[in-house]
Amino acid sequence: MSTPSTHRGVVDRRAVTEAYLENRGRSHELFDLLDDDLYYERPIPLRHPVVFYEGHIPAFSVNCFLKKGLGHPGVDPALETLFARGIDPSDQTAAAQSAVDAWPVRETVKSYVTDADRAFLDALGNSPLEGDRNAVLRRGQGVYTAIEHEVMHQETLLYMWHLFAPERKTRPGDLSLQVTGRVPARTMVRVPAGSATLGAKVGEIPFGWDNEFPELVVDVAAFDISEHDVTNQNFLEFVESGGYTREDLWSPQGWKRQASGGREHPLFWERQDGRWYWRAMFERVELPMAWPVFVTHDEADAYARWKGHRLPTEAEFHRAAYGTPDGPERIQPWGDGAPDATRGNFGFRHWDPMPVGSYPAGVSAWGVHDLVGNGWEWTSTVFSGFPGFEPMASYPEYSADFFDADHFVVKGASPATGQGLVRRSFRNWFRPQYPYMYATFRCARDAR
Repeated sequence: MSTPSTHRGVVDRRAVTEAYLENRGRSHELFDLLDDDLYYERPIPLRHPVVFYEGHIPAFSVNCFLKKGLGHPGVDPALETLFARGIDPSDQTAAAQSAVDAWPVRETVKSYVTDADRAFLDALGNSPLEGDRNAVLRRGQGVYTAIEHEVMHQETLLYMWHLFAPERKTRPGDLSLQVTGRVPARTMVRVPAGSATLGAKVGEIPFGWDNEFPELVVDVAAFDISEHDVTNQNFLEFVESGGYTREDLWSPQGWKRQASGGREHPLFWERQDGRWYWRAMFERVELPMAWPVFVTHDEADAYARWKGHRLPTEAEFHRAAYGTPDGPERIQPWGDGAPDATRGNFGFRHWDPMPVGSYPAGVSAWGVHDLVGNGWEWTSTVFSGFPGFEPMASYPEYSADFFDADHFVVKGASPATGQGLVRRSFRNWFRPQYPYMYATFRCARDAR
């Protein structure tokens, strides 16, 4: 889904209606993948059960646009309060404090979803979608917030669904996994000193979340960065060398979390009868050695130390992805062309990763592969706002609630990232110990 607008901020009713319907259709398909008896289960203990998300997506759209932007009374105020916001607790104790004693039956949720969709589509067809009446309507912020919020939650749904056993999900008929591929040599690329543009100027892009503004230009010293993401084969060497048992490789807080959790390998891996497997969305396969490894920030940081390297900063990621030897920065790593199926593994085209280096048309000016797609990329940058940050009117808590020094910036995109989110300024973030999302990494080091 590409963000439907012009650079003047004029909202095209037909385009946003088509985007909304496309999103709703995909969300319905995702819920239909699950067996009915999973509806009240919590695949991730730190999150609400499945029922919450079916109600949350349309309720959020009602709350952020219809109510805040148009003064609409809402569809069902009680359900819009219940489904208003998810949880991002630091641990199970905090999650228990946010638990809901009783959720509505599914028929009630589905009835609400139908009514909310009807109200939203009516507004898209007949109400003012932008203007200066309030900040939510300015440049169509409320409409775009609702649309992109659903796209982001579709990724959340997928990594939640990933934890359910394959036999409890409906396997798509056209599913195919490319599990074999060449593991590339561990090559690092020199990126010379230069500037990196983070974020965007207000009005420069049709829509952005509050943490994308204002633009910030950073001087970056020369550095080396891995040509490819760390693969499962690369990370297996770390596992087999005892990396999970060596305190000296982990940050103090990372080791504390590792020691208390006792994990011995990435969450997506399984071991049986001496063989390693990958838990794919709809089946279990022998560990694909050429796929990027999906790990936490703690695990990525420990591996980088083991190699004598470090994780790149957010600014270094930008320099490696969008910088050029000639000076001017690119819109995308490959240039100004639109993000399409030839550029990377994103946009819901695959349920799982592809071998690293599968998209040479997406390579950056420095020859670095897969900077967008195949897995979010961990950075060493703690998530915070750029100087001059202002919370957005439609969703003021979106970023600010996470400026807590306990989340790290991830950049790029994963297989389940919507195509409209593949933009240079987009930023994502997670807690350093959160293992469920589709996040990989590459190593960096100071230029020698």
